[in-house]
Amino acid sequence: MPELSHRRRMLVLAICCMSLLIVSLDNTVLNVALPSMQKELHASVAGLQWTIDAYTLVLASLLMFAGSTADRIGRRRVFQAGLVLFTLGSLLCSLAPNLESLVAFRMVQAVGGSMLNPVAMSIITNTFTAPRERARAIGVWGGVVGISMAAGPLIGGLLVDSVGWRSIFWINLPIGIAALILTWRYVPESRAPKPRRPDPVGQLLVIGVLGALTYAIIEAPSAGLTSPLIVSFAAVAALSLAGLLLYEPRRAEPLIDLRFFRSAPFSGATVIAICAFAALGGFLFLNTLYLQNVRGLSALHAGLYMLPMAAMTFLCAPLSGRLVGSRGPRLSLLIAGAAMTASGVLFAAFDAEATTTLMFSGYVLFGLGFGMVNAPITNTAVSGMPRSQAGVAAAVASTSRQIGQTLGVAVIGAVLAGGTVGAVASTSSTSYETGFMEASHPAWWIITACGLCVLLVGALTSGAWARGTAHRTAKRLEPAAGDSEAAPDAPVQKSAGTSADA
Repeated sequence: MPELSHRRRMLVLAICCMSLLIVSLDNTVLNVALPSMQKELHASVAGLQWTIDAYTLVLASLLMFAGSTADRIGRRRVFQAGLVLFTLGSLLCSLAPNLESLVAFRMVQAVGGSMLNPVAMSIITNTFTAPRERARAIGVWGGVVGISMAAGPLIGGLLVDSVGWRSIFWINLPIGIAALILTWRYVPESRAPKPRRPDPVGQLLVIGVLGALTYAIIEAPSAGLTSPLIVSFAAVAALSLAGLLLYEPRRAEPLIDLRFFRSAPFSGATVIAICAFAALGGFLFLNTLYLQNVRGLSALHAGLYMLPMAAMTFLCAPLSGRLVGSRGPRLSLLIAGAAMTASGVLFAAFDAEATTTLMFSGYVLFGLGFGMVNAPITNTAVSGMPRSQAGVAAAVASTSRQIGQTLGVAVIGAVLAGGTVGAVASTSSTSYETGFMEASHPAWWIITACGLCVLLVGALTSGAWARGTAHRTAKRLEPAAGDSEAAPDAPVQKSAGTSADA
């Protein structure tokens, strides 16, 4: 990549942050709009789950593929294609005539989204080559997530109450178009010097595992656990997983290098990411439906109620980053696990929803925990890895986050749908409230278990023994990574405008 001026690097960072903003906002504003979508599109709980999981499922399946494709054919080119698809998908979502169309258009969005965040991070790390500058740039990048968490519920609530749920997709259009034009004008093209070869079989097996498992979980309450349909999809998921475990070790450059999992910090980061984001997905899904459908709040008021959680996430995320930098990931993980577990216990054992003070306390605790957990996930995943393998390890951590959110919404939604026994679809508000509250208790215990898992796995995989396994794993990976260990990015022709600003 050609050397850029400070002003140009800051502009590249801003463009990459724009892509992260629209993707992050899209998730947070969508949750606030779920009850309105449910009423207008006559959607069941499973239908609402699919509006979220159709996106996260496709995103999780394609993240690593998009990253390797960008390394091979050009990062700017793939990034621009992602912006086009995401913006087009947003427009189509706003025009969706029914639930089925909305789910399909969300998948179009996800294909574009898979080309944005991992590729943008790759652009940032190759634009900011000095360690201190890169750390600051990644800190700004992480801050955008906090901004979207804080602003998303408010923006979503305001749009849903004033214009309607379709307007939540409109905000992506001007940002996406502006980012596309600025990318063409200012972001230089770059490729990896030795890109990984494509692994289509591994990619199909990953899609088989995630897709079949998610479908079985979401549809089980209505179809029945023992129905031929659910059993068939569960079998497809199991066979795909077995195929992945058998096939990937035989490839020289697999989609997922299973040797990574010999590192306790890497395996721990994967489990922690899945558990933390499963808790987040379930937490937002439960509370959005509770605040609007049970308490009868408007979308805007529901967003305001969620502000303590979002504000704590926004404040704690940079604090966690500094803590990880100075003391390592252990303390952040322990605080995160303890806070998320305590939040779940408040709702599961003490009916925090019934008392506004307790409910806000639960929101603050969850926001504290989630704000502390995100920074150490990537740090722990790449701990001890050779530098040439750090990007792949970080990509697996990002994929694990999306898998966690997918499974969280699927499992919590399935428990909610199965526990209400028709009360959620009832026209009686009393029946709805009673059924929802009864069904939410086991859901909150699941969220509590996720928080406890973060605490225990974080403690186990961040000590001296775990660091030793990471060191031994890195030594095994080093020979395969040695050829590209220190190779710089291969420069290609500059983008339009490079000569004027570099």
